[in-house]
Amino acid sequence: MEALRQDDPRRFGRFTALARFHEGASAVRYVARDTATGEVALITTARPELAGLPAYRRRFQAEARTAERLAGGWVAEPLDTGEEPKAPAEGPEPLWTAAGYVPALPLAEAIGIAGPLDERALRILGAGIAEILSRVHAAGAVLQGLAPGTVLLAADGPRLTAFGPLGAAASAEARPGGQLSVRLGYLTPEQIEGKEVSAASDLFVLGLLLAYAATGTTPFTEGPAEEAARRIAEDEPELDAVPEALRELITRCLAKDPAERPTAGTVAAQLALEGAAGLARGGWLPEPLAAAVADQEARVLALDVPREDSEPEDTRTAPEPEDARPLPAPVDGPASGAPAAVVPAGDGDIGEDRGTTRFLNTGPRPPRNDRPTTQLALPHELTAPPEAAPAPAARPLPPALPGGPTAPRQPGPAHGGPAPYPAAALPAGPAGPGGPGGGPMVSLPLPPAPAPAPDPAASRRTLLTIAAAAVGGLIVGGGSVAALGSEDTAVATDDKPAPKPRRTLPGQPPEPRWSYAHPASESSPLTAAVWRDELLVVTSESQASAVDLRTGKRLWQRADGAKGQAALAAGADLVFVASPTEFLWLSPKNGKVVHRERYTDAFGDLPGLAVGRPAGSSGPVVWFTGSHTVTVKAPKPKKGKKQGKDREVVQAHFFAYDIVQRKELWRTPVPAGRAPGAPVYRVVGDRSADILVRQDAVSLTAAELKAAKGKGSVRSFDQKTGKLLWTRSYGAVSPEAATAGDEDGSLYAAAGKDLQAFETDTAKPLWRVEGSAGSAFGTPLVAGPLIHTTERSRLVGAVERGSGRLVWRRSTEVPGIGNAPSLTLSGSEKTLIAADAVQVTAFSAADGERLWKFQDIGSADPKGATVSASYRAFAAGETIVIQRDKAFYAFPVA
Repeated sequence: MEALRQDDPRRFGRFTALARFHEGASAVRYVARDTATGEVALITTARPELAGLPAYRRRFQAEARTAERLAGGWVAEPLDTGEEPKAPAEGPEPLWTAAGYVPALPLAEAIGIAGPLDERALRILGAGIAEILSRVHAAGAVLQGLAPGTVLLAADGPRLTAFGPLGAAASAEARPGGQLSVRLGYLTPEQIEGKEVSAASDLFVLGLLLAYAATGTTPFTEGPAEEAARRIAEDEPELDAVPEALRELITRCLAKDPAERPTAGTVAAQLALEGAAGLARGGWLPEPLAAAVADQEARVLALDVPREDSEPEDTRTAPEPEDARPLPAPVDGPASGAPAAVVPAGDGDIGEDRGTTRFLNTGPRPPRNDRPTTQLALPHELTAPPEAAPAPAARPLPPALPGGPTAPRQPGPAHGGPAPYPAAALPAGPAGPGGPGGGPMVSLPLPPAPAPAPDPAASRRTLLTIAAAAVGGLIVGGGSVAALGSEDTAVATDDKPAPKPRRTLPGQPPEPRWSYAHPASESSPLTAAVWRDELLVVTSESQASAVDLRTGKRLWQRADGAKGQAALAAGADLVFVASPTEFLWLSPKNGKVVHRERYTDAFGDLPGLAVGRPAGSSGPVVWFTGSHTVTVKAPKPKKGKKQGKDREVVQAHFFAYDIVQRKELWRTPVPAGRAPGAPVYRVVGDRSADILVRQDAVSLTAAELKAAKGKGSVRSFDQKTGKLLWTRSYGAVSPEAATAGDEDGSLYAAAGKDLQAFETDTAKPLWRVEGSAGSAFGTPLVAGPLIHTTERSRLVGAVERGSGRLVWRRSTEVPGIGNAPSLTLSGSEKTLIAADAVQVTAFSAADGERLWKFQDIGSADPKGATVSASYRAFAAGETIVIQRDKAFYAFPVA
């Protein structure tokens, strides 16, 4: 942190600059104060020499939008963003964003002050970063924003401050013709081989950062400079100084083959199963760093808003920005070289990027400014030949703020940190004998992006692909999943306003097999169901559609299935859907209607039958309720009396229907429910002789609720005939209480704050499990010898069916709001999924070990309401499909 310079801006919208906080390759950060509220903020503003480039402006804005989508957890909340209007003669409009100020030190500076971090601090650092990466990767995107200077250490945990290649750049420069050349500071084996970056590339860089934080040096330091690239691509990392407990995990992150690297969720869980925030409780920074952070905060809070006529202390003597001064050529390198390859692209498109790598010094040393880089060419407006430009050079340390202590400063590639592997000279690659500034380079082709459109209107509609996102920016959030994870393409562009973020806590899931977003043009799904572990069938107001469970691709959509209420397997080759007017049997291959049975035909003796949602199913049999209105004629009046009026009466029935044979098995009359008439039943027990049914309290009439006197009841219907066998109440179980039965004759229900077991046929109490104070149990899940339990207080557990003995109980560690989490078991019954309105938590079903947590970013339509739907889970073999409104994620599970 240093005093303002003469040419530094003084105002950013409602914020007044107080001091320079940090200087990066493409942007400068300032400490500022909101003139209205006094709130301290951190302003990130583009370098003036770059702000005028359209390509840079698009990238800067895209990365700012990414920060907004990721806000929460270990990403500071954005406060404002601005492009302040200026007169044409005054130059380009300044680009800036404002985020809440958090006292923190860049990782590189922290290592320079206190040396390598201990194991606990490393776990918190790595888990916090991995939690962010997990959220990014869940949307099918790549971050590319990791560097020692972009990771900050705050009192409560790490913070990430860069969200794409610009923020983490080692240097960025304007080239003739409106071109922008960005040099990334971090290479991976796949980049050296000219392959695309992926989520696994972020994990490699995370491994490098953790190795650097653990040792103060980099794992590929030793050896000749000219072999540095070969070492990264081929040699095993030097990790002897890494704590033994973390060595194996970091080694896996640094695997040469991306497929062998762990996922971000795995890394987060292995480093801190309770989460980085949980492990950091009570403090985590070494004393020198905690003191430095506290000192920084005190200095910032003491800063006064400068007077308009005051002159900065470093007037006329401020050192030239690092990225504006030439870098002397290495002693062993050629004096000049060919320019980095830049491929032009149309407006709004990402052109083909050619990577180059520069390596300077090598050998073991304290943290310093390593400058290995990857050349990243971003698009410009006009085609022009690239020219060599001077490379940046190190500059003297800036003066400290008046009155503040002067601490050693360790400049680095992006924001003051060393690169996580040594600088070295590389032989000339295909791009030519050398590169900008005379240093030798190797070309690293990066994946091409969509071809430029022939006209401006089409160009504005051009969308980012996965390859473009990996190279030039990041797309995250439920609305963007469709572009990356389904056949639908129109969701997010580089020049389109992004939705505001929904604040979430970090998640720790495994890497999803795929993600899918229901098209924005369609309404939110009404139901979703797994068909034979092959399809995810989704119904909405307008149609039914199917998603391939192997790939996440939408296979078909069928308008006939609009407002469908079920998606069941009708034998081995048909999908059964119940719509408001008919039963449909669809082909799983293309959604074609193979059979249809209109209710007016199937139940001709019940004219106007309205079928309710299915109460349950078993094999080919589905149970449901239905109602219709009949006219009851008034009785013949007595002599001398007036004729009475006819009455319309709602009659309801409970049905059993075979969806394979396509025929009604039985029906039995039942009391009509609250208007419109069909009672809402739920099958809570499927036994050999009967089925046990509960009626949802919302469909009970006022008279029924009054007669129940606060007690709920269960009905028993004969499996073969549908005859009502009996109706019973169970202890203090209310009409709203969650209930489940098993095939052995026991019923499990919430009674007050406890969970109680009863003998179903006699209502005799068997055992009771005490719940947490002020809470209530949700619907239990019967699985073999255990019953998995769920509570509104967010406790999930397991008890023995026979004795009620508590086997385990764990918290999902989220606020206890809304209903109890819903429970789903994986196909193997080894993993238990708890889903609620806040997050999804995975437990080991046997012992309750918390395996991972997941929250999507939850972006919403910019003009619509924020997504607030609860999560749902569906088991499909070794996959759990998580749904939240229109977003679906397929996670591998045991």
